Amino acid sequence: MRVMVQLRPERDVVAAVVDPGTPTPRAAEVAGEVPGLVLDPAFVPVAMPRPRPAEPGGDPLSLDQPLVFSLAPEDASVLVRGEIQDRDLAGRLALLAAARPDIVGISSDPVIATNPVCGGTPPVGDSDDVRRTLTDPLTQEGLDGRGVALAVVDTGINAAHVSSALGGADVSVKEELSWKPAGVDGDFGRFPVHHGTMCAYDALIVAERADLLDLPVLLSRRPGATALEGLLSDAVAAFAHLRSLLEAVPRAQRAALVVSNSWGSFSPAWDFPPGHPGNYSDNRAHPFNLAVSALEEAGADILFAAGNCGRDCPDGRCAFPNRPITGANSHPRVLSVAGVDVHGKRVGYSSQGPGRLTSRKPDLAACTHFSGSEAFGAGSPDSGTSAACPVAAGVVAAVRTRLTPRQLSPAGMRTLLRRTANDAGVAGFDHDYGYGIISTTSIVDALRRRAKNGARV
Repeated sequence: MRVMVQLRPERDVVAAVVDPGTPTPRAAEVAGEVPGLVLDPAFVPVAMPRPRPAEPGGDPLSLDQPLVFSLAPEDASVLVRGEIQDRDLAGRLALLAAARPDIVGISSDPVIATNPVCGGTPPVGDSDDVRRTLTDPLTQEGLDGRGVALAVVDTGINAAHVSSALGGADVSVKEELSWKPAGVDGDFGRFPVHHGTMCAYDALIVAERADLLDLPVLLSRRPGATALEGLLSDAVAAFAHLRSLLEAVPRAQRAALVVSNSWGSFSPAWDFPPGHPGNYSDNRAHPFNLAVSALEEAGADILFAAGNCGRDCPDGRCAFPNRPITGANSHPRVLSVAGVDVHGKRVGYSSQGPGRLTSRKPDLAACTHFSGSEAFGAGSPDSGTSAACPVAAGVVAAVRTRLTPRQLSPAGMRTLLRRTANDAGVAGFDHDYGYGIISTTSIVDALRRRAKNGARV
């Protein structure tokens, strides 16, 4: 079984991992010999910040409060990954903890995969319908994503295909800010056309001038993997990279960063059971869930697809018997996005809440199952909550054209989108649509009121 291991080695080793100006030590140099663990030498060790209460006297063990994250060498830990045998798992974990007192955590490293097209039903409407519904009210207000970084964490982007599908529009991929796991071949913005290209296109339908960051986490290679699977540890490293980009700039001067994630974990077989401290699906303290919190605290707007495990048309890989919005897809500091067609009807595969980390998930719904990118061939829809998530991310990026994270925090952005959503389903919040269907007309009205009233929406 693959696991992530957090260690607190000597302070100078931690400092070397934290410092971007020095070569990162290899996994063996950080961890040394760990009985029962076969280290993955290809995985570059990642510095993990320590969460601390933002207010004096806060409970150091509670995640249900404002937090700050420290990468000081005396606070940070270092994450490596490797494999342990599945047989007598509890005994092997106990052996690891006893042999190495500097190990502070052993967590699951589940397979993560895209949320692809469901079934074979034809598209409902096209990207022009999405533009009329969502983009036009924003562009009339001058909100087009200009100057906003939009990270697509997926299978890689093919910018030429996106540009062609957008009618020859300029597509900006910031290669110098992008990131890929070790062993992934290919150049940023020039990966094969697939799921990540669809996501990039769907985001740019709305935020036409946003700058794309390409993070092909789902192209990482492991034994037995498909082309559309990765490991959660690579996502931890990707989020650490994004956080380092933000923290390289003083907080008051940080530009907007929107992070779109159309993937998730489908099976509990790759996870530790709920209640285990290394569990991912139900545990806010898992390293990746903490990495999400740390990136959001640094000023990023983070969105996740709710998933395609809805009761009417679940993806065949869905193996959670209930509550399929798991892990970071249900994180309290992200927007979890369900799917509706261009007429506002919920698509049958869109996962319903409650979420596992937060009950009130999904947060809202956005358009999907329309024709547009043709990333999967002519006539194939941009589908799944995989398409809904980047559409919503495009809306966030468009709003960020005007409002920096200092002017409106990521938490404030989530509140804005929830309050302005068009209610659907039962009155108020429900587990099909969340707080409702995203409405850019209402968002623009709220921004105008905010400008008139100062900082209030």
